[in-house]
Amino acid sequence: APLNIIEERTVGPDLGEDSIKAGAISLVIGFLLVILFMFYKYKFLGLIANVSLIVNLTLLMGILTVLEATLTLPGIAGIILTVGMAVDANVLIFERIKEEIKVEKNNLIAFDDGYKKARTAVLDANITTLIAAVILFFFGSGPVKGFAITLGIGIVSTLFSVFYFARHLTSVYVSKNKDNTITL
Repeated sequence: APLNIIEERTVGPDLGEDSIKAGAISLVIGFLLVILFMFYKYKFLGLIANVSLIVNLTLLMGILTVLEATLTLPGIAGIILTVGMAVDANVLIFERIKEEIKVEKNNLIAFDDGYKKARTAVLDANITTLIAAVILFFFGSGPVKGFAITLGIGIVSTLFSVFYFARHLTSVYVSKNKDNTITL
């Protein structure tokens, strides 16, 4: 199939800077809305998920800083997707815990079973996206590689923050409230 160029544009530095500012503003607004939703929906566990999300973004930005990465519009898109995947992981886990609490009266067992049963779905989603990021990195160019790098690092930091950080905070909360009713 022949390649026909339909349109070509050159973006000046002012327009590029405006796009990056708009992307950063959308990231902040989306992040705040996600924090409010998670707190509203899951109460204290939502607070744990929010702290985990902040840790996730801090790790991601720290790694990008160490790599001396330049934040571009595709990079911001990768960060936004990372936030979405981190929230998705927490929602899957909390909903699974909620199902286990209905069946199992012991909060500790319900918590542990919820994490174990949600692990497969969370890992499948994140590993599949990581494979796509690796493919984009090797076959893409320029901005696509930046998106792939940000997304790949974001997936790794998401898995760490969900399965290490959030799980330990949640286990402390559940163990302190093992005899009380945990509201999800």
